[in-house]
Amino acid sequence: MRDEAERDQEAVSKFVESFAAQLVEAGMQRMPARVFAALLSSDDGAMTSADLGEQLQISPAAVSGAVRYLAQTHMVSREREPGSRRERYRVQGNQWYEALTNREAVLKRWEIALREGVVSLGAETPAGRRLAETLSFFEFVDGEIAAMMERWRTYRETRFGGAP
Repeated sequence: MRDEAERDQEAVSKFVESFAAQLVEAGMQRMPARVFAALLSSDDGAMTSADLGEQLQISPAAVSGAVRYLAQTHMVSREREPGSRRERYRVQGNQWYEALTNREAVLKRWEIALREGVVSLGAETPAGRRLAETLSFFEFVDGEIAAMMERWRTYRETRFGGAP
């Protein structure tokens, strides 16, 4: 097995930019997508701001903004380097699971707002019916995500073993 030092850095860079482009196309901001792809492609899943800046040729401010966004969406975490004031940013093996399950709180807030909207507009008005259908969609999605995440935990356990 090759380690990071033996990798073709040009190939790694192409992967990072390609995967980041896919994330951008799916709606993620460009710089967080690049930082996330760089972290994902590193063997230990963690890099310092300086490492990220050097690899991606971006400023410390760009790294900081990207990491802030990724931390808010639960796709990366921050940790201190032992014996140092420097932070390392880490992507976990279960980052997709965490990102999706943390969306549940957002869906719940939307459901509450939509219920209030249906009451405010009247359930029998065209707008009220449209909001009720939207509410039903989010309730359905919320239930499906919960069931899918449970299936994922079982699948992950059989495929990769214990906790991440």
